[in-house]
Amino acid sequence: MNQVMTIPDMVRGVEPECQQLITAHNAVNWPAEANYAMQLLSANTYALGVAQKNPVSVQNALRNAAAIGVSLNPASKNAYLVPRGGAICLDISYMGLLHLAMSTGSIEFGQSKLVYANDTYENQGIDQAPLHRSNTFGDRGELVGAYCVVRTSTGAYLTEEMSISELLKIKERSESGRQNKGPWHTDFHEMCRKTVVKRAAKMWPKVDRLHNAIEYLNTEGGEGISKEEPARDVTPISIESETWLTDYYSGLNDEQKPKMMAWLKVESICQLTEQQAQSAIKTLGQKK
Repeated sequence: MNQVMTIPDMVRGVEPECQQLITAHNAVNWPAEANYAMQLLSANTYALGVAQKNPVSVQNALRNAAAIGVSLNPASKNAYLVPRGGAICLDISYMGLLHLAMSTGSIEFGQSKLVYANDTYENQGIDQAPLHRSNTFGDRGELVGAYCVVRTSTGAYLTEEMSISELLKIKERSESGRQNKGPWHTDFHEMCRKTVVKRAAKMWPKVDRLHNAIEYLNTEGGEGISKEEPARDVTPISIESETWLTDYYSGLNDEQKPKMMAWLKVESICQLTEQQAQSAIKTLGQKK
């Protein structure tokens, strides 16, 4: 009869490999992470049972956490070891993604929040965070969307917004989401926040650890969509849109101009596509 591996045995089995992976960034401490892993798996009877039946999944999850450099410290709420589909998986929260972005210098500060029908929400353009007021302890109504706002190293604010219909479309394009299984079923609001962070991250300076975390979540983590993203519209900016944005830019002061270009993510307005230009005009036009 095969002897069941204990949790400490599973953790010790990948210790040399995880310690080596951590040397690439030194963002976490292996002895501490090993203790967190043992605590997380031993504290939950169901998770313990899954781990004992599939010890390889535990070791794979620990390798991924070590390679990405995300901590399993329960107090930080950045990442967890969760039973899913007969395996133990590394689950990185939206807070974990934002922490990775901040700690690697991709952004200075960021947050992801949900917006409800009875809230007040207004996008205020490139040099301010959105206005969002809510009655935290009152009836906020139905969920209508989510947003992620970050501050870049230049001081500009980048805001990504997704309506509830957009979020549900992403859910339906995920195999587990369509089957009402996995994180979209068990942690819907968390997934809404995480989804808008993932989309927002496409506009931030690329850093490997954050990129690898999102890639992991979309593949092994089971959060990805099951069909290709539609091709982006790359129609060049029209003369009318370029004129509008150039006039807007000309009216800014010397401090605001670099913030606008950082927000647009181009060196010149003529580099924008028409779709990007129309989106920018819609946001900036609300502020005029």
